[in-house]
Amino acid sequence: MNFYNFKATKIDGTEISMEEFTGKTVIAVNTASKCGFTPQYEGLESLYNQYKDKGLVILGFPCNQFGKQEAGSEAEISEFCQVNYGVSFPMFSKVEVNGSNAHPIFKFLKSKKGGLFGSSIKWNFTKFVVDKNGNPVKRYAPTTTPEKMEAFIKSIL
Repeated sequence: MNFYNFKATKIDGTEISMEEFTGKTVIAVNTASKCGFTPQYEGLESLYNQYKDKGLVILGFPCNQFGKQEAGSEAEISEFCQVNYGVSFPMFSKVEVNGSNAHPIFKFLKSKKGGLFGSSIKWNFTKFVVDKNGNPVKRYAPTTTPEKMEAFIKSIL
């Protein structure tokens, strides 16, 4: 079982298989539009633009489980990301990342890369890095900026 065994619904409503990202380094991140960490969209977009031609893809998964900081519709989230941060990496429909309704991708990622306080995700902008073979290799806390991830990302591309 690896990352490529899963599917998710893009923010435009189309379902895709993670197999589409075979051979790429993936950063999967739970996002929110009204969070203190929301400016990380800028750093994520910068990383994506700098390394997408070398095999990096970033997948944004809006989540409203933390402080109700992603209450908008998919259309509102998409517009917010585009207008405020120029997000061009793939964004997905809103998901839950904890609890019984957690999206299977996040259940898998958490099972492979538990956090400091267990496998639960504690807040928005928790970032999981998946290698080119579909294996989760690193988990970053919400407080870790995308810029601080760059050296590791470069090393595995």
